Amino acid sequence: MTQNALLDDILAHTDKLRAALAQAARTLQDFSRRLELILSQDHKNITVRDTAFAEEFASFCTSLRQDTDCWLEYWQQARAQLRAGAGKDGYALALSAKSFVSRAKTLSHACDELATAYDYFNRFYKNYTLAKLPVWLLTSCCDDINNITGKILFLSRELAKKTEKSRG
Repeated sequence: MTQNALLDDILAHTDKLRAALAQAARTLQDFSRRLELILSQDHKNITVRDTAFAEEFASFCTSLRQDTDCWLEYWQQARAQLRAGAGKDGYALALSAKSFVSRAKTLSHACDELATAYDYFNRFYKNYTLAKLPVWLLTSCCDDINNITGKILFLSRELAKKTEKSRG
């Protein structure tokens, strides 16, 4: 695979990851609203109507864990391939490298939105005692996603720096 083809693939995966993180943040915000309502109903001694919450949340966490594992595997391979071939086609990759930096920054913003949604969820979860939720799985996913995003940001800056150096 040429460096241009590899970088195009990386750019496409960066966009997919950003969209997936944005969707996960929206879903987690929805779970936060539902949990807030459940806590309100429990506090007022009203029968909790959202009986599927725990099952749906567990399903979300499991799905996010599977997706995170796939992303982690892809990005480990992509980073190794990009680093192995970086500097060979420096001038031709300059524009794509700058695009990668921009997309990595938008990915970082999506990751920040997920972290904010996670923090908001945890604010309500600490008062939730009606069912056991796999929040540890969500925590693990968020930590891994933060690590992946940090590595992508570093890789994008590193690539941009190398292409500028070989170009100049």
